[in-house]
Amino acid sequence: MTDKTLFEDLSERINEALRNSPAQDIEKNLRVLLASWFDRMDLVMREDFETQKRLLEQAQAKLAALEARVSQLERGADGKPRA
Repeated sequence: MTDKTLFEDLSERINEALRNSPAQDIEKNLRVLLASWFDRMDLVMREDFETQKRLLEQAQAKLAALEARVSQLERGADGKPRA
């Protein structure tokens, strides 16, 4: 038996063993299980989270500016609080 034939035979036996291995089924089942688990966790993408975080920060800044403006209007033009 030549070296080339030996390596081809060995390669074929390894490939056959991998094809008959339950590892592929386990991997497939594990992927389905993890996908189901992640769906139940209500996870969001990092990009979506960062977008919402930025929008919240903008809304908070706008709210602070509006509160300051309302406070200024309540004090009136002379700076004294109105009743």
